[in-house]
Amino acid sequence: MSFSVPKTDTVADLTDPVRLTQKLIRCQSITPMEGGALNLLEQWLSTLGFTCRRLSFSEEGTADVENLFAVKTVRGTENFCFAGHTDVVPAGNPQNWHHDPFQGVVFDGVLTGRGAVDMKGAIAAFVAAVARSLKNNTPPEQTLSFLITGDEEGVAVNGTRKVLKWLEDQGIKLDFCLVGEPSSVEKVGDTLKIGRRGSLNTRLTVLGKQGHVAFPEKADNPLPKLVSVLHTLKQGPKETKSHFFDPSNLELTSIDVGNQTTNLIPEKATARFNIRFNDQQTGKGLSEWIKEVCARHAENFTTEFEFSGEAEFLEPNEKTAHISSVIQEVTGLVPDMTTAGATSDARFIRHHCPVVEFGLIGRTMHQTNECVPISDLERLTRIYGKIFKTTASKSS
Repeated sequence: MSFSVPKTDTVADLTDPVRLTQKLIRCQSITPMEGGALNLLEQWLSTLGFTCRRLSFSEEGTADVENLFAVKTVRGTENFCFAGHTDVVPAGNPQNWHHDPFQGVVFDGVLTGRGAVDMKGAIAAFVAAVARSLKNNTPPEQTLSFLITGDEEGVAVNGTRKVLKWLEDQGIKLDFCLVGEPSSVEKVGDTLKIGRRGSLNTRLTVLGKQGHVAFPEKADNPLPKLVSVLHTLKQGPKETKSHFFDPSNLELTSIDVGNQTTNLIPEKATARFNIRFNDQQTGKGLSEWIKEVCARHAENFTTEFEFSGEAEFLEPNEKTAHISSVIQEVTGLVPDMTTAGATSDARFIRHHCPVVEFGLIGRTMHQTNECVPISDLERLTRIYGKIFKTTASKSS
C-alpha cells in the first residue's frame, strides 16, 4: 500500500544529518510502534525522488509492523540497498538520562537520544548523503534503495524477512546491501562487519525427584547433574581455528529451580543459555552435541532450541575493497574486517544478496544516555556519499 505524504522539506533541508537524526529521535518508535518515523522517512525520500511503498505485515500472536521500501531507479544499473530499522528499545527511566531521551538534544558537540547510534543516526547519514549528491548536481549513477523495518529490535517476524519475500514476489532484485548497524568500535571507520556468528538459544531442564533434604536417598536431586552438564558445555565444542571468527562461545543466561524453601530438594532444574558460534559449527550439530553432553550426566532431561541463524561471512572482494578504500580516504583508517558482535537483519538479507554492516560506534547502543558526537554523523555521511556511485565517482 502506498501513501501520499506532503513534501515539506526541500533537498537542501535534507543535507544535515544532525537535524535529520534529531527529527527521527523525536519519533517515539519503540518496537513495534511506528511512532511517525517511517512517515518522516517516506516524506524525505519522496522529496529526493524515491518511489516509496509502505508495507504492513502481521502474524497471529504478533503485533502488526510497518515497513518501508523505497527505490530510486537508474536503468541498467545494480541495485545498491541501504537497510536498517527505525524501531528502538525502550528508554527506561527518563530521570536517569542527562536529557529527554526523545528530544535529540545537542550539548557540547554530542547528540543524545534513544536511537542516536542504533540506528537513526545511520539512516539520517545515508539520507543526507543522497541529498548532498543531488544538491551538488552529482546524482547517483546507480539504483539506490532503502529497506527500513520497524521490527528489528523485537521478534523480527513481520519486518525485513517479509519485505524480502515481497521483493521476491515483485521480481525486485537487490545486488548489494549495506546495513547501517553501529559496527564501529573506537572510531568511525575502524571496523567493517563482513559476517555474523550463528546464534542458538537453549532451554535445558533436568528432571529429578522431589524430597526432603534430610533424606536425600529418597529423592533425586537434579541440580548436581545440571551443574555437571553446564560445566562440560561451558568448555565448548571442539573446533579448529577459524580465520574470520572468534571461537564459539556459550553464555549462561538463567538457572532456576523455583524453590521457595530451604529444606526441599527440587524436582527439576532449568537453565537457559546462548551459543554464538563460528563457521566451524552448525545449529543442528550444536543441538546434537548439547543433547549428547546432557545424556552423559543425566538420565532424564528435556531440551528446547531456538535457532536464529547460521554463521556466515562475505569473502573479501571488490565491493569490500571499495568500501574499505572509501573509509580510508575519509578517515585515514584501514577498517578491520570482522564478524564479531550481535546478530542483525543481515542474517536474512544474506540469502538474497551480498551484505556488509557499517555504521557508527556502538558503545552506547541500548544504554541510558545513548549518544553520538555530531562529528561522527558528519564523517559517516561523507563515507556513505562516496560508497554509492555518483557522476563524480566512477569506482564501483
